[in-house]
Amino acid sequence: MKEFMKIALASFVGAFVALGAFCIVSIIWFAGMVAVSAASGSNEEELPSEFVLLVDLESPIGERSIDDPFAGMGGSFSYMNFSMGGNQLGIRDAVQAIKAAAEDPAVKYLYIKANDVMYSMPNMEAIRDALSEFRLSGKPVISYANNYTQASYYIASVSDKVYVNDQTFFPMTGIGQSIFFFKDLLDKLGLQVECIRHGKFKAAAEQFVENHISESNLLQNKRMMESIWESWSEEICKSRGISKDTLNMLVDNLQISDAQSMVDASLADEKVTNVEILEKVREFFGVEDEDDVKTVTLAAYAKEAEKKREKSKDKIAVLYAEGEIVMKGNGLAATGIIPEIRKIAADSSVKAVVLRVNSPGGDAQAAEAIRNELQRMRKDKPLICSFGEYAASGGYWIAAQSDAIFTQKTTLTGSIGVFSLLFNYGNALKKSLDINTESFGTHKHSVLMTMAEPLDAVEREYMQKMVEDVYSEFVGIVSNGRGMTPEKVDSLAQGRVWTGADAVTCNLADRIGTLDDAIEFAAQAAGLAKYKVVEYPKVKNSLDKLMESFNNANASVKGRMLSTLAFGLVTGYDFVPAHTYLLPEEFRAIEEAYSTLAQTKSAKIYARVPYIYDIKY
Repeated sequence: MKEFMKIALASFVGAFVALGAFCIVSIIWFAGMVAVSAASGSNEEELPSEFVLLVDLESPIGERSIDDPFAGMGGSFSYMNFSMGGNQLGIRDAVQAIKAAAEDPAVKYLYIKANDVMYSMPNMEAIRDALSEFRLSGKPVISYANNYTQASYYIASVSDKVYVNDQTFFPMTGIGQSIFFFKDLLDKLGLQVECIRHGKFKAAAEQFVENHISESNLLQNKRMMESIWESWSEEICKSRGISKDTLNMLVDNLQISDAQSMVDASLADEKVTNVEILEKVREFFGVEDEDDVKTVTLAAYAKEAEKKREKSKDKIAVLYAEGEIVMKGNGLAATGIIPEIRKIAADSSVKAVVLRVNSPGGDAQAAEAIRNELQRMRKDKPLICSFGEYAASGGYWIAAQSDAIFTQKTTLTGSIGVFSLLFNYGNALKKSLDINTESFGTHKHSVLMTMAEPLDAVEREYMQKMVEDVYSEFVGIVSNGRGMTPEKVDSLAQGRVWTGADAVTCNLADRIGTLDDAIEFAAQAAGLAKYKVVEYPKVKNSLDKLMESFNNANASVKGRMLSTLAFGLVTGYDFVPAHTYLLPEEFRAIEEAYSTLAQTKSAKIYARVPYIYDIKY
């Protein structure tokens, strides 16, 4: 085992050496890519006079459109947490494009290629709603997939005609998730976790201090999944003309698995081959030769639709608050977004603001700094909130005092609770590496924040008071913003995570709606009939992200070191895998947990969801 530790430590040092070399190579590489990009220019083609609008669900739709000049260059170039990635369509641009297509005589019909989905659940919901509105124009919507997933079928079920490959494999089993618990593993490492929290549903450290899920955490997780399935199944059944009881019976009894079972259950209209679907596409287009069928992707059409949007000197600002909340650094950094808020506040042409929140929370102090700045701006401009995939804990903290809150049914929100988490590594160093730790200072509790010694009773009480004070502040903010008594807020809080559908029911949000709905509401609040939408902050390209990846590298390497160490101690293997992503999933989960919750060198109070939910659908 000592031999294993030598190799592991060598791997740890080697990672930093490799990172330095990578920085130099990357600068040279990007200089070349800039030259190529400048030389290549753009060759945009005009749209055909008649065409099919193609919605390929595997083409990513995210929070914002990314038109990156470096996208696609360098092949599969990647390192650590950075990869070249590609362009993506923003959810607002996608919805606006579908709305424009409904009124565009050049668009004959809409074709959904539904093999898989590269969207978050709230974005799936927004796209499906837009497709449902498109159908009101009288133009057909058809869908086809070689193999549907439950998520792709949820969207495709809105179609006038759902076609399925005759050899399809489609296990429709409902929604579930798995949560890993690390206590036994951490005990083997000798790593002690200190958790001080308020809220019976605040399960952030449960993975580290328990071997099994608590009853309250199981309750909230089951309810979240049930709420999501209720939303999906209601829409599916409405579109396909079947009852929810029938659908649930089919799912419970595993009766949906292939093309014939889909047709028999009225989930699909017809099973076809890959050749036959081309005939269907041709027939809907009304031509004799399939080569005469013209298609335009949603992303390409969105670019043209954006050019035709009405211009105005009056503006609605959409401020994107996305990522883990931190005081500074990567993610939703207070030091980064506060200047953007002040810029918007100072612009007299901005008449209202939509805060688009897509955050699981994070540093409570940073959340309060952001909230405070938003409230200063709100004195002069209406502030409307729109929730994305997450608007929870610290994400809800910054949104609670908006003039109105719009959420999607499948958004994860609430989580009004706080906790402090410390990894005490002194015993682990002794047990695993034969390193002795001696701590000393000027006063009785000088080493409280060093994370080298366990907390004593007085220190735990001290930390608990800090947590209680922050929780009380959080409840007061929500009470003020949502017009509820602190007692009522507390009954909905305790760290519990809600879906958007349930949040509206319990008054944590005002209404179900998309980002576009929030923008329209903001315009009404500002008394605007005509307006231009402007977005903050500036979208980052691949070069910006590369610079950020250097800052992320330290936490990533630490997390990988911990997961590799854990793998060696548990299995007894005296080797380090060439790349720690070859480790089993449960060990990679340690890396993710470490990177998320252990980026500080001392205790910190978090307002954050328990973990990033990995819901299987």
